[in-house]
Amino acid sequence: MSEYKRVYSLDYDMNLLSKITVISFTLLALTTQADESLRTLQVKDQVYTNVTVTSVTTTDIYFTHARGMASAKLRDLTPDLQKHFNYNAAKSAETETAQREATADFHKRLAQAKPPAPKPAAVNEEADFVAPQLYARSVRGQPAPQFVAEKWITAPPVTSGKFVLIDFWATWCGPCRRSIPELNAFSARFKDRLVVIGVSDESEADIRKMTEPHIDYTIASDTRHRMSAELQIRGIPHCILIDPSGIVRYEGMPQFLDDQKLEHFLDRYSR
Repeated sequence: MSEYKRVYSLDYDMNLLSKITVISFTLLALTTQADESLRTLQVKDQVYTNVTVTSVTTTDIYFTHARGMASAKLRDLTPDLQKHFNYNAAKSAETETAQREATADFHKRLAQAKPPAPKPAAVNEEADFVAPQLYARSVRGQPAPQFVAEKWITAPPVTSGKFVLIDFWATWCGPCRRSIPELNAFSARFKDRLVVIGVSDESEADIRKMTEPHIDYTIASDTRHRMSAELQIRGIPHCILIDPSGIVRYEGMPQFLDDQKLEHFLDRYSR
């Protein structure tokens, strides 16, 4: 039995959405000390060399070093570094508590969500556009796997009653970056009927380092790549279009979609 439940709705009440949104924007507002260089950075017993700090929040520090990338809790730094990065133990504890509560509430609501009612009549899917190439397990015409986000980089979307286009991408992927302007356009043109979500298996720090092209839609990180593993994605970018009843209507590279094809799906499978 797959660990992925047939649950698609990400319908939040206003309290939950407000709480997560406040946390997300609080973390963004408190980001400081970007691109500061340090010869060494000690985290507990670990010493990193040739450090470049990419961002610092109330609770965490993100940085590159001689061997790659890393992050750490401010509470694990030496006292002089804590002072340097304006660490406030009380504010940090308050932020982490709020994060835990919001995450627990989010997963609780996902577990309690009910599968949508089936469509009253079958439709002929043969008339739909099918991508000429597919580098993943086909799920077209089937219930979508449960959406899994380890962390929202932007405020989480309200998807109830809307189509959702999930794009699996990465900052290092050239074709992925070239498809971003088109996805921005989809998000703007069909905003009343469509939510676009970009999911990367990179860290938040990696995603935030990419400033061009600018992304105007929702972004999430899942470093454990659970959804991509469920879909057996072998090449990116790869996207799936899910209708309001939770059924996948398109799968494949976003480059194969255009306004006309996307509007066909939105019109044909609206409730």
